[in-house]
Amino acid sequence: MPDILSSNPADVVRKKSLGQTDLVLFTVSAIMLLETLTAAASIGASSVFWWLFLGVIFYIPFALICAEMGCAYPEQGGIYAWVRDAFGGRWGARASWGYWVNTAVWLPAINILFAGIFAQLFMPDLSLQLQIVMGIVLLWIAVGLNVVTLDIGKWIPNVGAVLKVAVFLSLIGAAWVYTRNHGMANPLSLETLRPDWRGAAQYIPAIIYGMLGFELISASSEEMKHPERDVPRAVFTSGVIIITLYTLATMAVLAALPAGEIDLVEGLLDTLHKLLGDSAVGRGAAMLLGIFALYSFFSNGVTWTLGCNRAAAEAGQEHELPKLLALETHRGTPAGAAITMGLVGTAVLVLYGFMAGSNEDLFWSLFAFSAVIFLLPYLGMMLAFVRLRTRDPDHPRPFSIPGGILVAKLLAWTCFGVLSGAIVLFIYTPGEGIQWPVLLGAAALITLGEVAIRVAEKQATIGPDNQGKTASSGGVSTTGD
Repeated sequence: MPDILSSNPADVVRKKSLGQTDLVLFTVSAIMLLETLTAAASIGASSVFWWLFLGVIFYIPFALICAEMGCAYPEQGGIYAWVRDAFGGRWGARASWGYWVNTAVWLPAINILFAGIFAQLFMPDLSLQLQIVMGIVLLWIAVGLNVVTLDIGKWIPNVGAVLKVAVFLSLIGAAWVYTRNHGMANPLSLETLRPDWRGAAQYIPAIIYGMLGFELISASSEEMKHPERDVPRAVFTSGVIIITLYTLATMAVLAALPAGEIDLVEGLLDTLHKLLGDSAVGRGAAMLLGIFALYSFFSNGVTWTLGCNRAAAEAGQEHELPKLLALETHRGTPAGAAITMGLVGTAVLVLYGFMAGSNEDLFWSLFAFSAVIFLLPYLGMMLAFVRLRTRDPDHPRPFSIPGGILVAKLLAWTCFGVLSGAIVLFIYTPGEGIQWPVLLGAAALITLGEVAIRVAEKQATIGPDNQGKTASSGGVSTTGD
């Protein structure tokens, strides 16, 4: 018998099913992206510099900020709740909308990438139309897994994280063996590692994009067994794993393929075939790892939808996004947000499928403008961190960034600057100019979000359960800008 849906959080009893190991695997699955490797490696040998440089000035500060916020404010909803508490409900709703609608567009892109690689492995003649059908089926499987309780749904990203690490480690191990006999396709030296801004500018945002996601585990804090203890440990453990594997796996791609010949979509399989050789064993190993990669694409989509739909449900319960998104099962799973995401994703796949000439065109047209929307809530998160640190210095912080408030603010503003630069580079490519499809697509989604927020405010005003509509923390007005 299906669960009865409810938009009242008081009716929901959430099972505490997430332990520290779950959080580490969940975070690795969410952040470590196989599809980022080829874009990063396309920069050339200097991509190693950019991984390490951005790891120091952005990745570590971002992880520290997420660990502090996740422990100090372990609220259901994560990034949405933090922005809401700092600036009021309307800004929280904007953050939640950007977080959620990006995933509604990005998930179809990942599913098309899945379908394209599936065709490359097994069915080279698979038409674009059938790849779109496959993408829609995968989308609704992800929706179904969002509706089941987390003690079942969590195993999808957990298994995905293990297989993804297996692909990364296989790439690294195979490259080590390959280079002993063949050397590097892109030699590494002090000269080649030196950053080339002109050559790197187009793909630096992809590296930054690949470092985001630490805050996702805080979106399901009420399902955690010990958030104050487990969140910082999970952030640090997963952080070390991720940056190490990212850097070494990028070097593996550079070992196999000259930078100018790396295909952003097919480059992963091209690398596997090159490193593993053309023997029957090599071809079989490449196919197995390709299957692992396919599952990791699917599990990564499930991981992000779990976090983003939870944040959207929280915003809907606060009357800051339409109440349809607030509907939950009595087990606490965000059914309304998940089903709506499925409908939006299906519409996007069908609409863009008519306009695209190939799966590569379809993938990148969906990915490009969704990436800009994806980065905007993180700007709000950095500002919220500074605001809450300044306004509420005595709030209990089981983990606090060492060095006091000046160091904390410096790290937050550094992250804000890096994120802003990534947004600019997604919209404006040096040598090519403004990418109008990206700019106009992002503007359209932002406008649609403003409409959704106003609809939610109107629903709260005329609804029978309206009680003055104040945020649950600190009495901050949910309609104020």
